[in-house]
Amino acid sequence: MFSRTETPSFELLPDGEGTISAHHGVAVEVRFSSGERRMVRVKRRSGHVVGDSVRVRGEVLERLPRRTELRRRDAMGGVHLVGANLDVLGIVVAPAPPPPAGFVDQAIVAARVADLVPFVVVNKCDLANSADFVAELCATYTGSLAVFPLSAATGEGLDALRAFFAAGHRGAFVGTSGVGKSSLLNKLCPEIDLQVGTLNDYTGKGRHTTTVSTLHSLDAGGELVDTPGFNDFGLVDISAQELSLYFPGFEQNQAENCRFRNCRHRTEPGCAVSALVAQGQIPAERYATYLEILNEVEAGEAQTRSRGWKS
Repeated sequence: MFSRTETPSFELLPDGEGTISAHHGVAVEVRFSSGERRMVRVKRRSGHVVGDSVRVRGEVLERLPRRTELRRRDAMGGVHLVGANLDVLGIVVAPAPPPPAGFVDQAIVAARVADLVPFVVVNKCDLANSADFVAELCATYTGSLAVFPLSAATGEGLDALRAFFAAGHRGAFVGTSGVGKSSLLNKLCPEIDLQVGTLNDYTGKGRHTTTVSTLHSLDAGGELVDTPGFNDFGLVDISAQELSLYFPGFEQNQAENCRFRNCRHRTEPGCAVSALVAQGQIPAERYATYLEILNEVEAGEAQTRSRGWKS
């Protein structure tokens, strides 16, 4: 694989089908089943993404149909494709810096709507203040999805994550800057030697140390896409109905348990979720987080309808 400081080589290799393993803006690296790799020039806004299956003919790159794709919306409203042909998504969090409100939940919903299996990685469990943070996350998400407490610094807990990927999964890690994604990838794939950042003493936030998305094979099996860090995970083209079905913690109380199939768990009569909130079986703060995200999704739906009326 090419380092981030090398000039990409465009030597010609036999044509064929392969997988985009790195995206450098004006060129992508294609990995063929033979293990050979080739750089192919592309337009800067070509729409190709790491994980794409492609067919190469000379200098022409043809993208093959995607099985899955994961998208997110940034704080400015821009839509970004995180990865293609994934089957799992690891949401990396840490006690410092803590995840922004709603980040984990929106990433989980986006993964499920995209037909990916989400899981949570709790890094930096070696920190002195990590126990309460881990306990809170496990209490919130255990039963909804897998949670992997670990420390990239000490290696504790990494074997369970390696075993998970060894089942043949291709996934990506998403997380805000500073949670230790690069440190985690360095432990799982020592040969890539990613730069590791530090937290800003003033803001408490991390620096982006990954600038190019790349696909890595793990020694024990499975593949991982390394993505640049970002501090928001807005939902893209996800309906209020999908949110009500896929919000973590509501799985056992899906629409069939409510009186109305299209229940949004707000004020509808016969809502199973509202009843459980009233009984204290669903924490009030979890329900408040759901309602906050629901308001954003409904506002987005209203804007889409408004644009449709005006067009």
